Parts: sequence; C-alpha cells; structure tokens
Amino acid sequence: METNINVKKNLDVETIIIGGGQAGLSVGYGLAKAGRSFMILDANKRIGDAWRNRWDSLKLFTPVYLNGLDGMPFPGKRHIFITKDEMADYLEKYSEKFKLPVITNTRVDRLYENEQGFEVEAGNQTFKAKKVVIAMSNYQKPKVPEFVKYINPEITQLHSKDYRNPSQLRDGSVLIVGAGNSGADIALELANERQTYLSGRDVGHVPFRIESVIARYLLIRLVRFVGHHILTIRTGIGRKIRPRVLITGGPLVRVKSCDLIAAGVERVPRVIGAKQGLPLLDDNRTLKVQNIIWSTGFTPGFSWIDLPIFESTQEPEHVRGVVIKKPGLFFVGLNFLYSMTSDTITGTRRDAKYIVRQILNS
Repeated sequence: METNINVKKNLDVETIIIGGGQAGLSVGYGLAKAGRSFMILDANKRIGDAWRNRWDSLKLFTPVYLNGLDGMPFPGKRHIFITKDEMADYLEKYSEKFKLPVITNTRVDRLYENEQGFEVEAGNQTFKAKKVVIAMSNYQKPKVPEFVKYINPEITQLHSKDYRNPSQLRDGSVLIVGAGNSGADIALELANERQTYLSGRDVGHVPFRIESVIARYLLIRLVRFVGHHILTIRTGIGRKIRPRVLITGGPLVRVKSCDLIAAGVERVPRVIGAKQGLPLLDDNRTLKVQNIIWSTGFTPGFSWIDLPIFESTQEPEHVRGVVIKKPGLFFVGLNFLYSMTSDTITGTRRDAKYIVRQILNS
C-alpha cells in the first residue's frame, strides 16, 4: 500500500521525521500522542520496504515478543521468528492504525538551516520545520572496494543489499566477501546448490542456537538485558566496546562456523585486489568464480545533510541522539546510539521515546 498525502510546497510543521521505518514510526507515535505537528518522509514506495527489499529468506534474530512497537504488540505466537516481509507488513499496519502522516516516494536531497530552523528539500518540494529527526540507520550506502572495476565484467557482482535469491546469479561458483551475519547467512543459502567461498575474518558467534527452547525462553532475554542495560554509553564497559562495535559489528547470531563447514562453504583469505580480472586473495592466489557478492558493509550515506555535524569517520556527533551543535536536530536508529541494542527494534523504541521527550521539552 502506498501512502498518499497531499503536500504543498514549503509546508511548515513543527517536526520533520526523515525515515519511515521502525525508528521514524516510533517517534511519530510519541509525537502523535502528545498532539504535536509533524510529518514523516520516506524514500520507499511503501512503508516497510526497507525490510521487503532484503534477501528473500531473511528472518529476524529476535522472537515475536521483542518485535512490536509501542501501542501495538506484534501479533502471533510470542516465541517464533518472523520473516522480513512479516515485519514490513506489520510496520505498514502500524502506520495505518495510528494514522501517522507518512509521505512515501519522497527521497530527501538536502537538509540545511534557515533563520527559523531547518529546511528539507525533496525533489521539487521544500519542507520547513523547527525540529528534524533523522530516523535512519548508518547503513545507507553500500561499501565496495575500489578494485571492483578491475574484475572481469563477465563475473556477476552484487552487493548484499541488492541480493534477493540465487536466481540473480550465473551458473557456477560464488565468492562472498565479508563474513558477518549477512555474508554467513547468504553463504549458507547458496552452498546448497553451488561451490561457495567465504572471505573474511571469523567474527565469532553467540554460544547457543537462538531457535532452541532454552534460548527462546531464557537466553535471548539474558543477552538482551546485557545489551540493553549494561552495554550502554552510561557504563564503562559499554563506552569501552562501543568504538569497536561501530567498526566491526557483532558476532554471528543464527549461523555458526560449524554450519558453514558442514554445508561445504570454503573459507578463503582476505580479498585484497584484482589480478587478470579475478579476485586476488591475501595469499596471492586468484579465484576463478562466476559470481561475487560483496557483503562488505555500508557507509553512513548522510552526504545530503548540509550541516557541520560530522566527525572524521562520517558519523554524526551526538549525545544519545541529540546533536548539541545544532539544537532541534536529532538522530534515532544509529548503531550503538545509546546501547548495544540501539539498532534493534527494542532498542529503537527506547531511543525514540527519549528523543520524543527531548522534543517535547525543548
């Protein structure tokens, strides 16, 4: 379902929320309850498309009881793991239930200041607001190495962001570069039908099966408690691990190293370049493959924010989502914004509530 809202150029509202995923909808819910004027802008055709546009077999790492937003629990059995499409449909229904003013098909091109606050340009439309919430993750722009242009054009290359299912690939072997959760999940799927190589360091894994009874009823709760309440910017251990988490990400959650071995996935050294059109490994070997999937992460992709708020790492400077340098500007949905769970649905809910309080009190 596409959301259609009549919008006039130079529309003024108190708050513009950029991003209509779980973060943006959570902020919108809080502002709607408080009776405040706001608008949510989303680049996708439908609410939830950020989930729909991921690979077909993706399932969430958290059971149903952790996937609902405020005011509307996720329907169904509490301890099952839902698909990405079920999450997308839930977000769409959530927006409908609370009549949140979301404008879809609206990609923001520029955010900048004016005398009264901020202006947001999106195509031929301009929105003005005293406050802006950027409700997006810092996984916006796919990152691939420079040497991809030297890979033989007959080799199919995809970033994991664009991978959906095996039908996109040529017949023959596949090299997956990047051994985090996305890379490992995709490798396990593809190993069923073709020779699959996986390049990347071993990031470790959580020491239990998340689908097991003890995990669903106990261990996931314990892990969430640690990530939600202990590994935060308020604790010494949280502040210590945060820089590393922002760079390297977390351990494998569903797939284990032994699963990859059992499926026949072959681990290979780091890919360091291209040689004679083939991917070059750190041990000076080349791999003759027909496909490469780059599961090499993302850059923040915030170049459209025309404000001096960024560190040298391209990450925005903020304190728990509040941009001190630019009063009225906020972030929700960033990795480790406040805690290890900040880029999960439960963490996003808490961060959104905090930002709503800051908006209401400013």
